[in-house]
Amino acid sequence: MRTRFPATLIAGDGIGPEIMDATLAALDALQAPFDWDVQVAGLAGVHAAGDPLPPATLDSIRRTRLALKGPLETPSGGGYRSSNVRLREAFKLYANMRPTKTMVPGGRFDGIDLLVFRENVEGLYMGYEHYIPINDDPHAVAIATGVNTRQGALNILNYTFQTAIALGRKKVTVVHKANIMKALTGIFLETAYQLHGEKYAGQIDLDNVIVDACCMKLVINPWQFDTLVTTNLFGDILSDLAAGLVGGLGMAPGANIGHDAAIFEAVHGSAPDIAGKGLANPIALMLAAALMLDHVKLHDKAARLRQAIAATLNADNVRTGDLGGKANTKTFTAAIVSRIKSG
Repeated sequence: MRTRFPATLIAGDGIGPEIMDATLAALDALQAPFDWDVQVAGLAGVHAAGDPLPPATLDSIRRTRLALKGPLETPSGGGYRSSNVRLREAFKLYANMRPTKTMVPGGRFDGIDLLVFRENVEGLYMGYEHYIPINDDPHAVAIATGVNTRQGALNILNYTFQTAIALGRKKVTVVHKANIMKALTGIFLETAYQLHGEKYAGQIDLDNVIVDACCMKLVINPWQFDTLVTTNLFGDILSDLAAGLVGGLGMAPGANIGHDAAIFEAVHGSAPDIAGKGLANPIALMLAAALMLDHVKLHDKAARLRQAIAATLNADNVRTGDLGGKANTKTFTAAIVSRIKSG
């Protein structure tokens, strides 16, 4: 039985190194068996290697097939593309999973427990765009082409159904705009029902909702949903909306899954305005690390990490400023580590 897991570590930009240090402290307390290969990306990659996604970083992930990543800043100017998008493309990370769960009870939206699955490499985010000049205006017309494929839909839908069933979820809701974009999102909706009928009927329920109605329903009554699955652009929007129900992106981990690699991340930005001030909330990256532990079948350690976070927030009432508390990053981390060790 394998006991050690090689993994790529990318601290990221801005608050990235601070929240990564906090997360590593928690993983060390858990005695998580990762052998880290430290690499850089984003602005740090530009400074170190002249590239926001250096070849050494890509080579590392190809070797380890597993990575934990902090927030990356896309440098302005110079034609740089998002490193996050490049990573998804390079490793065909077709599935993005964003769990959304209430960790601090008593707010407006209490008892939230949602899973949002987003197709990660197709749709309008493929970047097939161009301008058409008219007269003296070089940007007179902007055109973007979205591409969704049957196979791309099958990839994310199979992963969604299998994961939801394994986790004991009851219902998958397909979010679409097939009433208007009958081909682009219609193929996704059609494939979902075909696949469900052929493989998953009787194991989990399936329904669907139009994306604009879904946004309204999530704000009015999010408890009606269990698991959402949708295309790339809609998934980007809905996963952030869902994060807002439980305290914001500081509570939102993300998993990017492909056939040959998996990258786990905090989905919030690099927050350069508070970098180095000890104000950062490391929960999102810690929860991403818990997803990573689940991915390598270390479910007991993942559960212990989540339990330590919940106990620190609620039993100990130790919280960072964004959650109404007075703890800084280091004192919050120390409380988490103490909870892990005492548990």
